[in-house]
Amino acid sequence: MLRKSLTAFACAAAAALSAPAGAADVQRQAEVAQRGPDVMPFSLKATQHVFTKTPDGGVQKVVARNTADSEQVKLVRGHLRDIQTQFLKGDFSGPTHIHGAGMPGLAELRAAKPGQIAIEYKEVAGGAELTYRTAETKLATALHSWFDAQVSDHGPDAMAGQMHHDHGSMMKQ
Repeated sequence: MLRKSLTAFACAAAAALSAPAGAADVQRQAEVAQRGPDVMPFSLKATQHVFTKTPDGGVQKVVARNTADSEQVKLVRGHLRDIQTQFLKGDFSGPTHIHGAGMPGLAELRAAKPGQIAIEYKEVAGGAELTYRTAETKLATALHSWFDAQVSDHGPDAMAGQMHHDHGSMMKQ
């Protein structure tokens, strides 16, 4: 009887402790979504963001939920081209504005020297993707943290992709 009571109490306490965190996540996602249009010209709700980690970086893909929506596709492609140019210059002001200066991984990405992170743009069906590659383990870890924060902050409009194992990896051994 005592064991059942303790188990029930522990379960109730755990549920109570996890409820505010969920509410905080929802509040943060709403704040991020509110700031999104300041930086992203497309509709967050009309697009899906997929962040896939790789051993030497990752792939950020944004596609229109309705691939026939040519306006959203055009806006996604233009935005990813723009941020590729900005990021290659070390300008991460867009993510800083949307997610805050304390966003995981962001400080390390801003501090990267030119050429330490390669960023390739590619058009895909319904949108575009950026492939980030680095030979620096610290920067790959920063990219992974940055991807995780994006998935968390964008809620239902973002998801983690399946980890890619690239045998042509740039990582230092």
